[in-house]
Amino acid sequence: MTEGSCEAALANDPSSSIRVNAGELLVVPQGEAHVMGSSLDLAPASELVSSYLKNTPGDVMTLNYGGGDEATRLICGFLACDDTLTNPVLSALPRLFTVDMRNDPHSAWLESSLRLAAVEAAESRVGSAIVLARLSELLFVEAVRRCIDTLPPDRKGWLAGVGDRFVGRALAMLHAQPPHGWTVDELARKTGLSRSALAQRFTQLLGQPPMQYLARWRLQIAAQELRTGTQSLAAVAERVGYESDAAFNRAFKREFGMPPASWRRSHESSDVDMLPLSVASRGPVAA
Repeated sequence: MTEGSCEAALANDPSSSIRVNAGELLVVPQGEAHVMGSSLDLAPASELVSSYLKNTPGDVMTLNYGGGDEATRLICGFLACDDTLTNPVLSALPRLFTVDMRNDPHSAWLESSLRLAAVEAAESRVGSAIVLARLSELLFVEAVRRCIDTLPPDRKGWLAGVGDRFVGRALAMLHAQPPHGWTVDELARKTGLSRSALAQRFTQLLGQPPMQYLARWRLQIAAQELRTGTQSLAAVAERVGYESDAAFNRAFKREFGMPPASWRRSHESSDVDMLPLSVASRGPVAA
């Protein structure tokens, strides 16, 4: 939000309503339908967006709506991600939250990045798509970091685990080398805790022991490879740490309800992209 303020909420969930003010970044991690407006009781102006897409497909949308009252300006964009609901980062974040970029000396780069994004989106210069994609990734990473920093000390879940000194280090190693033959003893030694202390701390924060977490994470990687890649099932199994095709098939079926070959056939690949949207409004508006 670059100017003014508005209300935002998930569609059909009035209890999720939050106020978004100038200088704040609104994040909808799982890409759920949501509404924004000077009042959430107003009818959404969705026909403006559909009309624009028909007239200028593929271009950056610049919408102006309303008039007469205080101006509200915002810049919108998105990152697409496969398996949003099973992604550990996205599924652990609040469904709708804001990041305040005001009154924080560490936020200057965020504000300048948003200004740069606005310029790139408006001018469509050579390489703008790459610049916008990288800026959106950086903004999202910073939003996740801010969210972790605001967690209460007794919070449980993946984000709390990442923020923990010892469990976060263990998670980083598991994610960096998922096919490695990890054991709790090795993780404990490298994190600086005893085996029992790490297992207890890990389970307390994430609700499952380290090796169970690793097994599920390997299968999530395998599912992504099957969706977007062309490697054989045996190659995918080996890449995520399974020495036996039969063991990989059994584990995959337990997790996803069907063998990997069937799962691959039933899913289509999708790409990561960003679509910038510049919006300016005056007076009552809902979008």
